[in-house]
Amino acid sequence: MLIKCWGSRGSIPVSGTDYIKYGGDTTCIEIRTKSDDIIIIDAGTGIRRLGNRLIDENQYKYNFIFTHAHWDHVMGFPFFKPLYSENVELMLYRCPFHSEFVETILSKLMAPPYFPVRYSEIKAKMQYLGAFTTEFDIGSVTVTPIQLNHPDNGSGYKFTEDGKSFVFLTDNELGYAHPGGLSYKDYLEFCTDADLLIHDAEYTPEEYKSTLRWGHSVFTHALDLALEAGVGQFGLFHLNQERTDRQMDEIVETCRQHIAEKQNKLECFAVGCDMMFNL
Repeated sequence: MLIKCWGSRGSIPVSGTDYIKYGGDTTCIEIRTKSDDIIIIDAGTGIRRLGNRLIDENQYKYNFIFTHAHWDHVMGFPFFKPLYSENVELMLYRCPFHSEFVETILSKLMAPPYFPVRYSEIKAKMQYLGAFTTEFDIGSVTVTPIQLNHPDNGSGYKFTEDGKSFVFLTDNELGYAHPGGLSYKDYLEFCTDADLLIHDAEYTPEEYKSTLRWGHSVFTHALDLALEAGVGQFGLFHLNQERTDRQMDEIVETCRQHIAEKQNKLECFAVGCDMMFNL
Protein backbone atom coordinates (compact mmCIF):
# COMPACT_ATOMS: atom_id res chain seq x y z
CA MET A 1 0.00 0.00 0.00
CA LEU A 2 1.55 3.25 -1.21
CA ILE A 3 0.12 6.43 0.29
CA LYS A 4 0.78 9.94 -1.00
CA CYS A 5 -0.39 13.28 0.36
CA TRP A 6 -1.41 15.86 -2.23
CA GLY A 7 -2.70 18.38 0.32
CA SER A 8 -2.67 18.65 4.12
CA ARG A 9 -3.72 22.24 4.81
CA GLY A 10 -6.93 22.98 6.71
CA SER A 11 -9.81 25.34 5.94
CA ILE A 12 -8.37 27.24 2.95
CA PRO A 13 -5.40 26.90 0.61
CA VAL A 14 -2.42 29.18 1.24
CA SER A 15 0.74 30.13 -0.63
CA GLY A 16 3.94 32.06 -0.14
CA THR A 17 7.46 31.66 1.16
CA ASP A 18 6.22 30.68 4.63
CA TYR A 19 4.45 27.59 3.26
CA ILE A 20 7.03 25.89 1.04
CA LYS A 21 7.99 22.86 3.15
CA TYR A 22 4.48 21.60 3.99
CA GLY A 23 2.59 23.12 1.08
CA GLY A 24 -0.63 25.04 0.90
CA ASP A 25 -3.14 22.71 -0.77
CA THR A 26 -6.14 21.38 1.16
CA THR A 27 -6.92 17.73 1.85
CA CYS A 28 -6.34 15.08 -0.78
CA ILE A 29 -4.80 11.65 -0.17
CA GLU A 30 -3.99 9.00 -2.79
CA ILE A 31 -3.57 5.28 -2.10
CA ARG A 32 -2.13 2.81 -4.62
CA THR A 33 -2.88 -0.81 -3.75
CA LYS A 34 -1.34 -4.22 -4.47
CA SER A 35 -4.35 -4.93 -6.70
CA ASP A 36 -3.52 -1.82 -8.79
CA ASP A 37 -6.54 0.09 -7.53
CA ILE A 38 -6.31 3.84 -6.99
CA ILE A 39 -8.17 5.24 -3.98
CA ILE A 40 -8.62 8.99 -3.61
CA ILE A 41 -9.69 10.44 -0.27
CA ASP A 42 -11.30 13.90 -0.46
CA ALA A 43 -11.16 16.50 -3.20
CA GLY A 44 -9.45 19.51 -1.66
CA THR A 45 -7.29 21.69 -3.87
CA GLY A 46 -4.54 19.07 -3.85
CA ILE A 47 -6.62 17.01 -6.24
CA ARG A 48 -5.75 19.36 -9.10
CA ARG A 49 -2.12 18.22 -9.17
CA LEU A 50 -3.13 14.60 -8.63
CA GLY A 51 -5.44 14.77 -11.65
CA ASN A 52 -2.63 16.11 -13.82
CA ARG A 53 -0.37 13.26 -12.70
CA LEU A 54 -3.01 10.59 -13.39
CA ILE A 55 -3.56 11.91 -16.90
CA ASP A 56 0.20 11.90 -17.54
CA GLU A 57 0.34 8.26 -16.35
CA ASN A 58 -2.64 7.23 -18.53
CA GLN A 59 -4.52 6.10 -15.41
CA TYR A 60 -8.28 6.30 -15.97
CA LYS A 61 -10.03 4.37 -13.20
CA TYR A 62 -10.34 5.67 -9.61
CA ASN A 63 -12.19 4.96 -6.36
CA PHE A 64 -13.39 8.09 -4.52
CA ILE A 65 -14.04 8.25 -0.78
CA PHE A 66 -15.05 11.40 1.10
CA THR A 67 -14.61 12.19 4.79
CA HIS A 68 -17.21 14.99 4.76
CA ALA A 69 -18.44 17.86 2.62
CA HIS A 70 -16.93 21.02 4.11
CA TRP A 71 -15.49 23.39 1.51
CA ASP A 72 -11.82 22.59 1.97
CA HIS A 73 -12.47 18.90 1.25
CA VAL A 74 -14.45 19.32 -1.98
CA MET A 75 -13.42 22.68 -3.50
CA GLY A 76 -10.85 21.12 -5.83
CA PHE A 77 -13.25 18.68 -7.49
CA PRO A 78 -14.24 20.89 -10.48
CA PHE A 79 -10.51 21.34 -11.24
CA PHE A 80 -9.85 17.58 -11.44
CA LYS A 81 -9.01 17.26 -15.16
CA PRO A 82 -9.94 13.58 -15.50
CA LEU A 83 -13.59 14.63 -15.06
CA TYR A 84 -13.49 16.02 -18.59
CA SER A 85 -12.20 12.83 -20.25
CA GLU A 86 -14.59 10.24 -21.64
CA ASN A 87 -11.97 7.54 -20.93
CA VAL A 88 -12.25 8.02 -17.17
CA GLU A 89 -14.35 5.88 -14.83
CA LEU A 90 -15.03 7.02 -11.26
CA MET A 91 -16.42 4.80 -8.52
CA LEU A 92 -17.82 7.17 -5.89
CA TYR A 93 -18.67 5.66 -2.52
CA ARG A 94 -21.63 7.27 -0.76
CA CYS A 95 -20.13 7.01 2.72
CA PRO A 96 -20.38 9.04 4.87
CA PHE A 97 -23.48 10.40 3.08
CA HIS A 98 -26.58 8.25 3.38
CA SER A 99 -28.56 10.13 0.75
CA GLU A 100 -27.90 11.27 -2.80
CA PHE A 101 -25.36 13.93 -1.86
CA VAL A 102 -22.50 12.24 -3.70
CA GLU A 103 -24.65 12.08 -6.83
CA THR A 104 -25.24 15.83 -6.67
CA ILE A 105 -21.94 17.09 -5.26
CA LEU A 106 -20.52 18.12 -8.62
CA SER A 107 -23.71 19.74 -9.86
CA LYS A 108 -23.90 21.76 -6.64
CA LEU A 109 -20.27 22.85 -6.80
CA MET A 110 -20.58 23.81 -10.46
CA ALA A 111 -24.01 25.44 -10.34
CA PRO A 112 -24.31 29.06 -11.56
CA PRO A 113 -23.26 31.61 -10.45
CA TYR A 114 -20.48 29.80 -8.58
CA PHE A 115 -18.60 28.16 -11.47
CA PRO A 116 -18.28 28.97 -15.19
CA VAL A 117 -18.01 25.43 -16.58
CA ARG A 118 -21.31 23.62 -16.89
CA TYR A 119 -21.91 20.31 -15.16
CA SER A 120 -23.13 18.93 -18.50
CA GLU A 121 -19.56 19.24 -19.84
CA ILE A 122 -18.32 16.44 -17.56
CA LYS A 123 -17.49 13.40 -19.70
CA ALA A 124 -16.21 10.89 -17.13
CA LYS A 125 -18.37 7.85 -16.35
CA MET A 126 -19.49 7.95 -12.71
CA GLN A 127 -20.70 4.95 -10.75
CA TYR A 128 -22.21 5.39 -7.28
CA LEU A 129 -21.63 2.71 -4.66
CA GLY A 130 -23.17 2.01 -1.25
CA ALA A 131 -23.06 4.11 1.92
CA PHE A 132 -21.15 1.54 3.91
CA THR A 133 -21.26 1.72 7.71
CA THR A 134 -19.15 -1.42 8.19
CA GLU A 135 -16.00 -2.58 6.43
CA PHE A 136 -15.88 -3.11 2.69
CA ASP A 137 -13.22 -4.06 0.17
CA ILE A 138 -11.61 -2.17 -2.68
CA GLY A 139 -9.51 -4.80 -4.39
CA SER A 140 -6.82 -5.99 -1.99
CA VAL A 141 -7.60 -3.30 0.63
CA THR A 142 -10.21 -3.57 3.38
CA VAL A 143 -11.75 -0.20 4.29
CA THR A 144 -13.27 0.30 7.74
CA PRO A 145 -15.18 3.55 8.39
CA ILE A 146 -15.67 5.29 11.74
CA GLN A 147 -17.76 8.34 12.59
CA LEU A 148 -15.82 11.57 13.01
CA ASN A 149 -16.31 13.88 15.97
CA HIS A 150 -16.95 16.98 13.86
CA PRO A 151 -19.76 19.48 13.13
CA ASP A 152 -22.08 18.04 10.44
CA ASN A 153 -20.45 14.62 11.03
CA GLY A 154 -18.32 12.64 8.60
CA SER A 155 -16.22 9.48 8.41
CA GLY A 156 -12.65 8.55 9.16
CA TYR A 157 -11.18 5.37 7.68
CA LYS A 158 -8.80 2.48 8.30
CA PHE A 159 -7.19 0.92 5.24
CA THR A 160 -5.75 -2.57 5.74
CA GLU A 161 -3.69 -4.62 3.29
CA ASP A 162 -1.40 -7.59 3.97
CA GLY A 163 -1.60 -7.04 7.72
CA LYS A 164 -0.55 -3.36 7.46
CA SER A 165 -2.98 -0.60 8.45
CA PHE A 166 -3.30 3.13 7.73
CA VAL A 167 -5.78 5.18 9.82
CA PHE A 168 -6.89 8.56 8.49
CA LEU A 169 -8.77 10.80 10.95
CA THR A 170 -8.85 14.34 9.66
CA ASP A 171 -11.34 16.86 11.11
CA ASN A 172 -11.72 14.91 14.34
CA GLU A 173 -11.99 16.82 17.64
CA LEU A 174 -10.76 14.78 20.58
CA GLY A 175 -11.50 17.44 23.21
CA TYR A 176 -15.26 17.90 22.74
CA ALA A 177 -18.23 15.61 22.07
CA HIS A 178 -20.21 16.60 18.97
CA PRO A 179 -23.63 15.07 18.21
CA GLY A 180 -23.01 11.80 16.37
CA GLY A 181 -19.35 11.72 17.37
CA LEU A 182 -17.74 8.92 19.34
CA SER A 183 -15.74 8.76 22.55
CA TYR A 184 -11.97 8.97 22.96
CA LYS A 185 -12.02 5.27 23.85
CA ASP A 186 -13.65 4.45 20.51
CA TYR A 187 -10.95 6.28 18.57
CA LEU A 188 -8.27 4.69 20.72
CA GLU A 189 -9.55 1.21 19.93
CA PHE A 190 -9.82 2.08 16.23
CA CYS A 191 -6.21 3.30 16.07
CA THR A 192 -4.56 0.66 18.24
CA ASP A 193 -1.43 -0.84 16.64
CA ALA A 194 -1.92 1.00 13.33
CA ASP A 195 1.26 1.18 11.28
CA LEU A 196 0.46 4.77 10.24
CA LEU A 197 -1.95 7.22 11.89
CA ILE A 198 -2.63 10.58 10.26
CA HIS A 199 -4.78 12.69 12.59
CA ASP A 200 -6.13 16.21 12.74
CA ALA A 201 -3.76 18.38 14.80
CA GLU A 202 -4.77 21.90 13.84
CA TYR A 203 -4.51 23.82 17.11
CA THR A 204 -2.10 24.64 19.89
CA PRO A 205 -3.42 24.47 23.47
CA GLU A 206 -3.58 28.29 23.57
CA GLU A 207 -5.53 28.51 20.29
CA TYR A 208 -7.97 25.86 21.46
CA LYS A 209 -9.27 28.16 24.20
CA SER A 210 -11.12 30.13 21.51
CA THR A 211 -11.75 27.32 18.98
CA LEU A 212 -13.42 24.71 21.18
CA ARG A 213 -16.28 22.99 19.29
CA TRP A 214 -14.89 24.01 15.88
CA GLY A 215 -14.22 20.36 15.08
CA HIS A 216 -10.44 20.11 15.25
CA SER A 217 -7.91 18.74 17.72
CA VAL A 218 -5.07 20.18 19.76
CA PHE A 219 -1.85 18.61 18.55
CA THR A 220 -1.07 17.40 22.10
CA HIS A 221 -4.38 15.50 22.24
CA ALA A 222 -3.63 13.80 18.91
CA LEU A 223 -0.12 12.93 20.07
CA ASP A 224 -1.45 11.37 23.29
CA LEU A 225 -3.85 9.26 21.19
CA ALA A 226 -0.99 8.05 19.00
CA LEU A 227 1.16 7.17 22.00
CA GLU A 228 -1.60 5.37 23.84
CA ALA A 229 -2.67 3.48 20.71
CA GLY A 230 0.86 2.22 20.12
CA VAL A 231 0.98 3.25 16.45
CA GLY A 232 4.18 3.01 14.45
CA GLN A 233 4.14 6.38 12.68
CA PHE A 234 2.13 9.48 13.54
CA GLY A 235 1.45 12.36 11.13
CA LEU A 236 0.08 15.74 12.21
CA PHE A 237 -2.58 16.78 9.69
CA HIS A 238 -5.09 19.51 8.75
CA LEU A 239 -2.39 22.12 9.27
CA ASN A 240 -3.71 25.51 10.33
CA GLN A 241 -3.89 27.98 7.45
CA GLU A 242 -1.78 30.49 9.41
CA ARG A 243 0.87 27.99 10.51
CA THR A 244 4.23 28.70 8.87
CA ASP A 245 6.83 26.07 8.11
CA ARG A 246 8.96 27.30 11.01
CA GLN A 247 6.04 27.16 13.44
CA MET A 248 5.11 23.68 12.25
CA ASP A 249 8.70 22.53 12.76
CA GLU A 250 8.54 23.86 16.33
CA ILE A 251 5.37 21.86 17.00
CA VAL A 252 6.99 18.70 15.63
CA GLU A 253 10.03 19.28 17.85
CA THR A 254 7.75 19.70 20.88
CA CYS A 255 6.08 16.39 20.03
CA ARG A 256 9.40 14.61 19.63
CA GLN A 257 10.65 15.91 22.97
CA HIS A 258 7.49 14.59 24.64
CA ILE A 259 7.95 11.22 22.94
CA ALA A 260 11.56 11.06 24.15
CA GLU A 261 10.48 11.88 27.71
CA LYS A 262 8.07 8.94 27.51
CA GLN A 263 10.95 6.76 26.27
CA ASN A 264 8.78 5.83 23.32
CA LYS A 265 9.94 5.02 19.78
CA LEU A 266 6.99 6.63 17.99
CA GLU A 267 8.00 8.32 14.72
CA CYS A 268 6.30 11.74 14.57
CA PHE A 269 6.19 14.34 11.77
CA ALA A 270 3.93 16.91 10.15
CA VAL A 271 2.35 15.72 6.88
CA GLY A 272 3.22 17.87 3.90
CA CYS A 273 2.42 17.92 0.20
CA ASP A 274 4.07 15.11 -1.78
CA MET A 275 5.00 13.14 1.35
CA MET A 276 4.83 9.39 0.66
CA PHE A 277 4.47 6.28 2.83
CA ASN A 278 4.97 2.66 1.83
CA LEU A 279 3.24 0.08 4.05
